[in-house]
Amino acid sequence: MPNSKQSNNPVSATRLHLGAAYYPEHWPEERWPEDIRLMKEAALTVVRMAEFAWSTMEPMAGKFNFDWLERAVDLLAASGIASVLGTPTAAPPAWLVQESPDLLAVDENGRRVQFGNRCHYCVNSPELHAATRRLVKAMAKRFGPNPHVIGWQIDNEYNRVCYCERCQQLFQQYLQEKFGSLEALNARWTTRYWSQTYSAWEQIPIPIGYHHPGLMLEFKHFITESYRKFQRLQLDILRPHLKPGVWTTHNLMNWYDGYDHYIMTEDLDLASWDWYVATGHHDYLSSGAVHDMTRGFKRRNFWLIETQPGNVNWASLNNTLNKGEARAMAWHAVAHGADAVCYWQWRSALGGQEQYHGTLVDQSGQPRLFYEEAQQLGREFSALSDLLAGSEVKARVAMLNCYDSRWSIQWQRHHGDFDYVAHFNNYYRPLAARNLNVDVISADEPLDGYKLVIAPSLLILKEKSVTQLKEFVRRGGYLVLTLRTGMKDEFNALLPVRQPGPLAELAGLEVEDYYALLNPIPIKGNLFDGTAKLWAERLKVLDAKLTIPAARYGAANGWLDGEVAIAVHPFGKGMVYYVGAYLDEASQQVLIDHILTTAGIHGMKTPAGIEVRTRQSRAGEEIYFVINHVRTEQTFRLPWPAREHLNQQEIIGELKLPPYGVAILTRAAGVSSAP
Repeated sequence: MPNSKQSNNPVSATRLHLGAAYYPEHWPEERWPEDIRLMKEAALTVVRMAEFAWSTMEPMAGKFNFDWLERAVDLLAASGIASVLGTPTAAPPAWLVQESPDLLAVDENGRRVQFGNRCHYCVNSPELHAATRRLVKAMAKRFGPNPHVIGWQIDNEYNRVCYCERCQQLFQQYLQEKFGSLEALNARWTTRYWSQTYSAWEQIPIPIGYHHPGLMLEFKHFITESYRKFQRLQLDILRPHLKPGVWTTHNLMNWYDGYDHYIMTEDLDLASWDWYVATGHHDYLSSGAVHDMTRGFKRRNFWLIETQPGNVNWASLNNTLNKGEARAMAWHAVAHGADAVCYWQWRSALGGQEQYHGTLVDQSGQPRLFYEEAQQLGREFSALSDLLAGSEVKARVAMLNCYDSRWSIQWQRHHGDFDYVAHFNNYYRPLAARNLNVDVISADEPLDGYKLVIAPSLLILKEKSVTQLKEFVRRGGYLVLTLRTGMKDEFNALLPVRQPGPLAELAGLEVEDYYALLNPIPIKGNLFDGTAKLWAERLKVLDAKLTIPAARYGAANGWLDGEVAIAVHPFGKGMVYYVGAYLDEASQQVLIDHILTTAGIHGMKTPAGIEVRTRQSRAGEEIYFVINHVRTEQTFRLPWPAREHLNQQEIIGELKLPPYGVAILTRAAGVSSAP
């Protein structure tokens, strides 16, 4: 894991955790010992509590009631179960809203949001900030020194955007601080277009719906900064009271794009996320990208702090995962760097908006059928905790994820079906199919230690990224640039040069024009004969001596017929691939396989549905996770003798995996770990 980000409170995993979200305030206290007994029988090692308990902890302003929570923490600790506490700021209580009604956020239509659906606050509300300081300070004093509290979650799933007058004024101040003058802002945004020139900061609106590209991008930056300030407010209060090794996190949500997650996690010790399949079943070739992205936020292991125990309640169709599927998903998360898997939630609440959500214990207090699957997983985590403690995912391949580029594309797709995440996964999935570890990192991050870097649709180019990409290739790295690269600057304005802008020298070409495709068109490469869909770029070779056309379009719209679609260009000691077409799945796999071979990166081919991933122990030993993600038995031939740790047996040759089967392997003594 090259260039691991430093932290004020470095996290060192001492064990593998299985846990659940627990709400003791929902139940009579005499019930708690039975809950904890069942948790212990399921080998749970951690629970998360209190992230929605504001009204219970502070029933009126300044009157705190923490005794119940302290008793719960102590009871859990007596059974060997640690606690993670959440600051409950996602659920400001009714009395606070009554005292300060403008604490409620304002929606796009100018209406105050209604109390009672959580995250109903304006993140910039001074009244919210004051109440938050009071509550978090009291929590920190009471529970910060508690040895049984191992971590803190700040708030819960930031997601609300507020359009109130206060936020508009703060946004205008943000713009003034960033641009310095209206002349600079007007120039960067080309505000003469549609007569949008501003002569006073007070004239600048919050964008509602589709608006000026520069305005929309800066509003996303403002949202990011607003939540970061609110988060830092809490961190600054908490940290002086925390014992060494106690960490802080926030539970992020999949590919949610409300703010820049790389910036939001800079101040945290640990990244974590909430993984829900909702309708349908798990697709490991895509879900791995989100695990790898979450690991990439801090460039270290993460927590899966929420995941579904069977089903959710908020999708259009809330099917239950197949028997054994959640266990395979848990090991999949661990294989990608999770040091904990926590289910949401422990027991079905009798009231509230999530009554039908999956749980480990039903509303009667009895274990649900899924409890046995969690129990098996708890035993396995416990047995393998020592083996996996401190191990990390090591990758030679990085994919660059850019929120600015994603936002810009989604606002101006040009083809309604062009989706940044789908395009990203079109490059991730072929790597996952070859069982390669991948780091999904910010486009601003250094690239030391990688051999191959893929930058899907890096539409917005910053000077820092350009410098790092050039240096990476110059030193011998392999770089893949894709369609829609280098169209805009950091202010979401078109560059005054053709794509890929300042990377043209690196790629040895420029894009003469781009086309949103009505239908797929033929494309023929040196190694494949396939189709391109959605988007196609006509490439003009600038360095005819060194640039090699690798694929051309077939008969299409006349503009693309016979023209270059993919090209390869050496630069320094490295190589740059520019892919101007959105390839079909089979052609994409052939292309990625070729690039991997050329770069000297060796993956592993496995039967469809079988995943093999590795984590490296502190001692440098490779730990292999072999997971069958389908409902049929599969056989996988091991390339070397191995020790299987779940069943404590030696395996030579064939490894049989039952439906959703899992094997955790290390190579037998004396077998080289070299690929």
